[in-house]
Amino acid sequence: MTTIRRFCCNDLLRFASVNLDHLTETFNMSFYMTYLARWPDYFHVAESSGHQIMGYIMGKVEGQGESWHGHVTAVTVSPEYRRQKLAKKLMHMLEDISDKIDKAYFVDLFVRASNTPAIKMYEKLDYVIYRRVLRYYSGEEDGLDMRKALSRDVEKKSIVPLKRPVTPDELEYD
Repeated sequence: MTTIRRFCCNDLLRFASVNLDHLTETFNMSFYMTYLARWPDYFHVAESSGHQIMGYIMGKVEGQGESWHGHVTAVTVSPEYRRQKLAKKLMHMLEDISDKIDKAYFVDLFVRASNTPAIKMYEKLDYVIYRRVLRYYSGEEDGLDMRKALSRDVEKKSIVPLKRPVTPDELEYD
């Protein structure tokens, strides 16, 4: 049986094995602690009945006006627990919090342009490619900014794709 619960400080000492996937972005401890302190509703872990961490999602809410949105900073599932729809469950949880609690217009995420399995999964979850960000990952690989409109964006304006790629310095951060 899988339990999805809020991430807690002790999990920081237990989730390293989930981050071993070469496509998973890893961060320093203070980065994770900042997310845990500022956006605890957006940081969840999937745990097995044997108390092993199977995967997690980390995100935040940011922006202003019609750019107010939920953001998926990281979502990953250990290889041995994939194909069980854990990422889908974690994504839906973040989307629900963004939509119902924070009243966001959309949810966005960045994914490596070469990560075809992840792109396909996000597309199945109704995300669209909003724009390409040139050399987003370590100044080498392009990233795709994918978005999913939420109920507040009735006209779906947040997901109308940009016609040209952008550079990382053109991105807005809060």
